[in-house]
Amino acid sequence: MFIESIELLNYRNYKQLHIDFHEGTNVLYGDNAQGKTNILESVYVCSTTKSHRGSKDREIVQFGQEESHIKMIVRRDGVPYRIDMHLKKNKARGIAVNGIPIKKSSELFGIVNVIFFSPEDLNIIKNGPSERRRFIDLELCQLNRLYVYYLVQFNKVIIQRNKLLKEIDFNPPLIDTLDLWDAQLVRFGRELIRLRASFIEELNEIIYGIHFHLSGNKETLTVKYEPNTAETDLEKALKKNRPQELRQKMTLTGPHRDDLNFIINETDIRKFGSQGQQRTAALSLKLAEIELVKKTVKDYPVLLLDDVLSELDKKRQEHLLSEIRHIQTIITCTGLDEFVSSKFQMNKTFKIVNGAVESETE
Repeated sequence: MFIESIELLNYRNYKQLHIDFHEGTNVLYGDNAQGKTNILESVYVCSTTKSHRGSKDREIVQFGQEESHIKMIVRRDGVPYRIDMHLKKNKARGIAVNGIPIKKSSELFGIVNVIFFSPEDLNIIKNGPSERRRFIDLELCQLNRLYVYYLVQFNKVIIQRNKLLKEIDFNPPLIDTLDLWDAQLVRFGRELIRLRASFIEELNEIIYGIHFHLSGNKETLTVKYEPNTAETDLEKALKKNRPQELRQKMTLTGPHRDDLNFIINETDIRKFGSQGQQRTAALSLKLAEIELVKKTVKDYPVLLLDDVLSELDKKRQEHLLSEIRHIQTIITCTGLDEFVSSKFQMNKTFKIVNGAVESETE
């Protein structure tokens, strides 16, 4: 699969933009704050319906405008797909595939698989558990539509259950309805736990060899899934924790509080790993994502690299660049020197200046 082109209208600092991408490596370069990352974000939004920054639609629409439009042409298994997305400041977004509107954003998943890698991702191991849960959710949503359904339903249950826990103080008889929400939480929560456990098991089969090679055959890496409660114990845990949840007026039990641990040579590197170990493990995680997508959908994903090379030492730079030669990659950077020194093939380059492509070479 690869992205043929993207068009933007009133998207952040782009009044209008059209880019035709190469099937290989595309480099967007230029000074900071010119809009390079905005292009990567638009590709990600059009592929997953979400901004990697967590931005709302109203924040993406250009200042002074009411809506923004993204048009992306994707080719998968020789078949072209046109994805149109209208982002609006004060209304729900509109999405169409090949000119046919879709009712649910989740219907977009699976047309194109993308992996986003930014400097922030290098800190996924040392940062909080919410970022690690987000990693699981974003990847599984692209690979498994059933997971999307369970996640959406589970999040709805959590919102309603938390609202109920707050209202019970003012209306005590409402506690009788808590069992209904608990049953729904258990139903959808168990499925999320089961699918997450299976995903991490598959990930470990791939990441072990990648990290061993990347560390110079010195380290073994294992990703450990740490569910808030076991799949079979979820119902029991909810009953046990109910008094505490009523006091704190929030749901404390379930997969929305899961975490991941990263073990190198039997050491928990979240707590005791060096920055170098944490960054190498994060790089291994991204490379393993690529291979896991290939294994699952029988095709490589599109890789979006946002100024990551400047954050890696020369050894890790060269390893990353050598591993992505065979897939479509869109890279942002401030200059082209780092690619010249690594003898990395750039199939197409775009100089971005103040929300426009100033020059383009192939």
